[in-house]
Amino acid sequence: MASLRIVIFGNSGSGKSTLARALANRAGLAHLDLDDIAWKSEAVRQDLQVSLKALEFFQNQHPAWVIEGCYGSLIRAAAARASQLIFLNPGVEACQQNCRNRAWEPHKYPTREAQDANLAMLLDWVAGYETRDDEFSLAAHRSIFEEFAGNKTQITSNSQAVELIQQLCTSS
Repeated sequence: MASLRIVIFGNSGSGKSTLARALANRAGLAHLDLDDIAWKSEAVRQDLQVSLKALEFFQNQHPAWVIEGCYGSLIRAAAARASQLIFLNPGVEACQQNCRNRAWEPHKYPTREAQDANLAMLLDWVAGYETRDDEFSLAAHRSIFEEFAGNKTQITSNSQAVELIQQLCTSS
């Protein structure tokens, strides 16, 4: 498993965290959620250079890892040292349904009610994935995927993600 360095990216609600946690647990990989280094405080982005240094530090500390997020600038940097890229692209409707079904994330929200209070905003954000032109957009993610010269996979359903976990954990 020491050779696995996986970057998982896609829209909010695409299943990045679920897949990354499963891979980290099954394959013994260090796990980094890019949310943890992208934000200085609530609603205030960290300076990109600070986030990039934190990313580099994480990669230098762990020979095998899984990194997940939606930040194009950080994904590109992480991908430069990745052995595998996984683009989760199940479609907007599936992402929105996953957001509705999301368990409480205590590392992001103090209460389930606080998380639920942000659901309408999150669903709107997810809906704009295909039309935005920022680093969080489908266009940006597709560009990263197409430019990556190494081993890469595009996942278009939750069942494909489960199959990929099984494949990676038995082949490494």
